[in-house]
Amino acid sequence: MSSQWRILRNSTTGRVILARAKWCTSFFCHLKGLQFVRQLPEDQGVLFVTKSESRTNTSIHMFFMFMSIGVLWLDKSGRVVDKTLAKPWRPYYASSAPAQYFIEANPSILEQVKIGDVLRFDEGAA
Repeated sequence: MSSQWRILRNSTTGRVILARAKWCTSFFCHLKGLQFVRQLPEDQGVLFVTKSESRTNTSIHMFFMFMSIGVLWLDKSGRVVDKTLAKPWRPYYASSAPAQYFIEANPSILEQVKIGDVLRFDEGAA
């Protein structure tokens, strides 16, 4: 996949969860994440990609965050294995199960996705 953006969909329903999910694979993209962001469009988020399933490599901190975010953790097949509301300036959040992907977005994403849902990342968002 070459595009920097993805459309995040529920595989079962086809429903768009995020119209613009930034495909984040690099060290610097992971390092910055949503730090210092004060507002995020409702249909946008960041999709972090790691090399393999892990609880450690998909853990997050909320330092330098000025808003709460919804976080989804997905296994290698795109199945949602955990989700949480992450609050600013908290030191640590981790999935209860190994994950290969995690998504940071507005808290409303937590209402759109259930644990066990399978999500897919379609190219095409600009």
